Amino acid sequence: MATITYTVTVATGTNQYGTGDKFYINGSVSPALNLIEGNTYIFDTSDSTVSGDLFSFSTSANNSPAAPYTTGVTQTGTPGTSGANTTIVVASFAPTLYYYCANHAGM
Repeated sequence: MATITYTVTVATGTNQYGTGDKFYINGSVSPALNLIEGNTYIFDTSDSTVSGDLFSFSTSANNSPAAPYTTGVTQTGTPGTSGANTTIVVASFAPTLYYYCANHAGM
């Protein structure tokens, strides 16, 4: 099993939900990620641009309809401050997951 860290920032960009503030993962706007069962993924949300945004997971795109996914998910610290991150240990037979902002739609 592997541990992979991604850097999360927020900036203006365009994804399938339009143009506005978007999550950037390792510098790319709203990329699709392939999360592998058993691996641990750390999403580093300590960058100041992430302040006010809560990186979360859902079983529905853009969390619509609302279907937050919390199995194996730990949120540490306050986004936008040193040490903040969202960690997920992907469970066996986990459903398709989508990341989203719990505070703002379309990110």
